[in-house]
Amino acid sequence: MISLGHRRIGVIGGPEQMLCTRARIASYKAALESAGLPIDRELVQYGNFRHDGGLRGAQWLLSRANPPTAIFAGSDQQATGVYEAIRQAGLSIPGDVSVVGFDALQFAAWTAPPLTTVRQPLHEMGVAATRTLLRIIGGERLESTRIELATHLINRESTAPPVR
Repeated sequence: MISLGHRRIGVIGGPEQMLCTRARIASYKAALESAGLPIDRELVQYGNFRHDGGLRGAQWLLSRANPPTAIFAGSDQQATGVYEAIRQAGLSIPGDVSVVGFDALQFAAWTAPPLTTVRQPLHEMGVAATRTLLRIIGGERLESTRIELATHLINRESTAPPVR
């Protein structure tokens, strides 16, 4: 979204105490910082990774005096709530607000417009977790149990340069 020209980007995470939420919010903040953009705490919301959490978070973000031109949802399900809030506000996707989800669930390609989303390497995550577990069961001492795998952005039609 930054590369498209967005400067006010909202984010709606899942429950604040969840590790995956904290990681996604930290990545959001790191991306803004690396682009030289300020972190506006007003644009950071927490939800529940479901439709209703996305709806409530996006309604709040869109009600601000200076609303975001783009919203990153912590899950594709949450992004469906963001879509609903944008439509309720009389705005369009991506004309007024760009939206990106997370998870690359199959239905994301069928939303209107098709949702840009981040794919997690679920198969690779399962393989890495199984290998780590087998090493632990085998009595091997691990230097770290932390493994980082790359995500992949699937560009679809829910993002565009900002018009305002």
